[in-house]
Amino acid sequence: MSLELRLHLKQTQTLVMTPQLQQAIKLLQLSRLELAETIQQELESNPALEEAATLEAPEELSPIEMREGGEAETAEAPEPPEPLEASGGEEAEFVGLDEVPDVVVAAADEFLPAAEAEPPSPTAEAEPSDDIDWREYLKDQSSSEVFTPARESESDEDRPSFESMLTRPSALADHLLEPLRPALPSEFDERLGMELVGNLDPNGYLADDVPSIAARLDVSEGDVERVLSRIQRFDPLGVAARDLRECLLVQAEVRMPEAVHLIAIIEHHLGDLERRRYKQIAKALGITQEQVFEELKRLQTLNPKPARTYSGDSPRYITPDIYVHKVGDEFVVQLNDDGLPKLRVSSYYRQVLDRDSNAEARAYIKEKLKNAQWLIKSIEQRRRTIFKVTDSIVRFQREFLEHGVEHLRPMVLKDVADDIGMHESTVSRVTTNKYVHTPQGIFELKYFFNTSIQSVDGGDGFAAESVKEKIRQLISAEDPERPLSDQRIVQILKDKHGMDIARRTVTKYREMLGLLSSAKRKRYT
Repeated sequence: MSLELRLHLKQTQTLVMTPQLQQAIKLLQLSRLELAETIQQELESNPALEEAATLEAPEELSPIEMREGGEAETAEAPEPPEPLEASGGEEAEFVGLDEVPDVVVAAADEFLPAAEAEPPSPTAEAEPSDDIDWREYLKDQSSSEVFTPARESESDEDRPSFESMLTRPSALADHLLEPLRPALPSEFDERLGMELVGNLDPNGYLADDVPSIAARLDVSEGDVERVLSRIQRFDPLGVAARDLRECLLVQAEVRMPEAVHLIAIIEHHLGDLERRRYKQIAKALGITQEQVFEELKRLQTLNPKPARTYSGDSPRYITPDIYVHKVGDEFVVQLNDDGLPKLRVSSYYRQVLDRDSNAEARAYIKEKLKNAQWLIKSIEQRRRTIFKVTDSIVRFQREFLEHGVEHLRPMVLKDVADDIGMHESTVSRVTTNKYVHTPQGIFELKYFFNTSIQSVDGGDGFAAESVKEKIRQLISAEDPERPLSDQRIVQILKDKHGMDIARRTVTKYREMLGLLSSAKRKRYT
């Protein structure tokens, strides 16, 4: 066997993921808030990128008035948005990683001159007019205004900060630490109390067990139990309980000490109560079934989650990325660009690039200009892609937009991808963390993609969300004394709505809706 060196010429085709292309794909799947943060970071880090001043506010859609009979009327209906066009160069279609066109890779590796008109240079300032006497003008201005100096006690340092004027919900830990010291005068008990308060979950239950806390603090379990019992009688009652039984038991013993039957039900029969075994409870306590129902009415006044009113979580508001308006008989898709800065390439740095002879400076400016223009093109392409995907969804789901969730069509990513000529991975990125405002409410774009439930007659089938809505409506309209079983729901869906669905699927959808079984939904009068 001999070893030798040979030179071969081999031609291969590989996918090159440039940093610019990676940025474009990343921008495609960002949410609206994340996109705004990314743009702000680029404005701070790239001197060749600047925010364009908005000269005129965009016109809003004219309010639509309803005639008698439900016909829409408007004085001047807004026209559908014109097709979005990228500025300069060929259109770079952002597709899946397995089908990236060569034009995208090529555009990422060379500097593209901007096609927009150059704004006036920021260095060219307007010369002041010689006809104005500025000294006289300032003298008149100072004499016409009354300027009241602040007193020493009202200086900026002494005034309260803006943050101190804001209010926030009281946290449970802060609420419990306030009466902790008066109730536990010794430093030993106070240390145990602070440890217990610091181990509460968002619902107000003790997240750790007593033996672990005692071992961590090197104290006896009896001391921990003693301090825990004191804290459980703080406001709100039942806080720091270890389970639901202890939480309800503390509240019943403090608020209704005379209700011996209720205390016995909580202490020994919560399992029977969950299974609606009222006869067994009545027999065990030696009372009638009607008396059991009276005790249950008292039980309903207790709070199973003591920390509910002390939650520090503030509501999260969703700003839609797209609006879908009905104008006449058509649905118009409108992108929401409010709050997102309008970007442009700085003309000042273009001029510096033309006249600067330093090779290192020219290379730096050229790189920043290229990054700025690629970011602008990427954001514009992101808008175009979101518009195309949403417009395709609107065409597929017109019945849903007209009549509601019951008419939602089954649809998968491939349906939209084939309709607009893109890859499924691109559609998946676009529909992630994007919200659309429709006449039926605000939905995530992912919401419109549902699995199909077969129909009895072999038709197009039904969307899973529409089946869930049917199940919810059937259960909400049932007789509380004779609730519908899952098998009965299957039969109703098949006979009245033509849905061929298995019982286990009904059970799964019912549990996803947070609805109990028929045995647990049954009520006794």
